[in-house]
Amino acid sequence: MLNDRMQQLMNERVNMEFYAAYLYLSMVAYFESENLPGMASWMRSQVQEELFHGMKMFDYINERGGRVALAQIDTPIAEWDSALDVFRAGFEHELKVTAAYNEILSAAREERDHASEIFLQWYVTEQVEEESNFDAIIHQLERIVDSSNALLMFDREMGQRVFTPPAAESEA
Repeated sequence: MLNDRMQQLMNERVNMEFYAAYLYLSMVAYFESENLPGMASWMRSQVQEELFHGMKMFDYINERGGRVALAQIDTPIAEWDSALDVFRAGFEHELKVTAAYNEILSAAREERDHASEIFLQWYVTEQVEEESNFDAIIHQLERIVDSSNALLMFDREMGQRVFTPPAAESEA
């Protein structure tokens, strides 16, 4: 059974993950308006990933006898100056998410909620990957900032990403 503190923190993380999906959907709209379909496709996969993260937490709250309490999702930013700025904004958001998962993991330890601590380790590991992905893209975009041809080639490469939900832990 989740205690009140952990339930509240987990509900905040559900909202945070759904906000991330909303933010990345806003980025999809930007990329589509800029005729960068590969980056739009990459971000669509990111939207699906964030929804998966939110639903994973949603299901865990229910499994532990808690109550999911959905909150209003803030309006995300909708305009950027460049593809590079979009990915920088995504990276900054992922840093905030990482900090939030570090905070809730510490709370699980303080509460001696070992089941939640183990569950939350998945998110901590996931955040390492999230930050690394955004950072790598930023570095690539910084290299090609002045070349529209390179940007179009990179956009085509970005379109190759396909979201595949992770296998269930029992299958791993």
